[in-house]
Amino acid sequence: MGTVAIIGGGPAGLMAAEAAVTAGATVELYDAMPSVGRKFLLAGKGGLNLSHSEPMEPFLSRYGTRRALIEPAIRSFPPVALRAWARELGVETFVGTSGRIFPTDLKAAPLLRAWLRRLRQAGVRFYVRHRWRGWDGQGKLHFMTPDGASYVQADAVVLALGGGSWPHLGSDGAWVPFLSEQQVPIAPLKPANCGFDVRWSEHFRMKFSGCPVKTVQVVVKTVEGAVIRHMGEFVVTANGVEGGIIYTVSALVREVIATEGTATLWLDLVPDRSLQRLTEDLARPRGKRTIATHLKRRAGIMGVKMSLLREMAPQEVFADPARLATVLKSLPLKLVAPRPLKEAISTAGGVSFEALDTTLMFRSFPGMFCAGEMLDWEAPTGGYLLTGCLATGRLVGQAAAEWADAQCSHRV
Repeated sequence: MGTVAIIGGGPAGLMAAEAAVTAGATVELYDAMPSVGRKFLLAGKGGLNLSHSEPMEPFLSRYGTRRALIEPAIRSFPPVALRAWARELGVETFVGTSGRIFPTDLKAAPLLRAWLRRLRQAGVRFYVRHRWRGWDGQGKLHFMTPDGASYVQADAVVLALGGGSWPHLGSDGAWVPFLSEQQVPIAPLKPANCGFDVRWSEHFRMKFSGCPVKTVQVVVKTVEGAVIRHMGEFVVTANGVEGGIIYTVSALVREVIATEGTATLWLDLVPDRSLQRLTEDLARPRGKRTIATHLKRRAGIMGVKMSLLREMAPQEVFADPARLATVLKSLPLKLVAPRPLKEAISTAGGVSFEALDTTLMFRSFPGMFCAGEMLDWEAPTGGYLLTGCLATGRLVGQAAAEWADAQCSHRV
């Protein structure tokens, strides 16, 4: 078998290494950081969400316009297979109430330690502090290391360098110029699963930054005019909004802003009550009670929700129960810009699938493959991102090993 060089030590790169070494290849993995899996560890800090348990059809729909292109990889390594893989590493998993799949201890570190131990025992060699700088004049991989330049020749290469979010963990998009110089089509990197800016008043910003808003229904109109509804919660930030439901609609909102300049989310602050019922409740006499007390008693509106209402609604609606109920069921929140890419959880854009064949090998670079977040796809949080990275990594690892073996056979 030949040698497979894998550049990038995130989930996609590590899974490519596992698939390639299992197929019999000699595997060398290179990463720019002092250790591998850094973004994986940080992403799992609040509970490692490995995948999602929903049926395959809705699961695949989460990949939007790129579904057909990423579907073969995911079908070859679906969530049930991912859970079996974790069990082989000694990590049991469970399905949470939301349908998300987690390790039983919720931690990323034990899984990563077991994974790296198995990879090393299988013969994978790791080279850290090796920053990829493209190719030299002879086509060898060029790395910069603490000891200077290093050049590597391999029978097959897997690029799994991540997107451009969280650059301090190594996913900095520095690979874009090297592939662009080789005329590889790359969609511009954009923030995905990201927060958005809102022009809060100074009072609201100072008092409510960091406060969660539970539970609301969010309505957003797509560029094409379709109406999308999601239930969940989000967090107010000093700059705007982020979290849960905001990440779910972030791709839609980002495209609306790109097309129209701003985007409006319509918030239903009382999603468990119909407009008619809410209007009747608010129309009840309030006597000497303040409007704030009346809203708290009749609609459960208080705290940050009450302040959102005062922040966004004109003062005159508070005197009219019917208008007030309408605003509570459809409060407009204007989003003016996505937060910077470096703050986003993940990246949209990347290497175009049109540049690759069905094994995710570059058409213009035989023997070089691409996996993970540097591909032009995106998905919401909830395990879909990690599943996509692991599945594409597994696919290209197997394909790279087969290619490397064929090169060795030709040399013989």
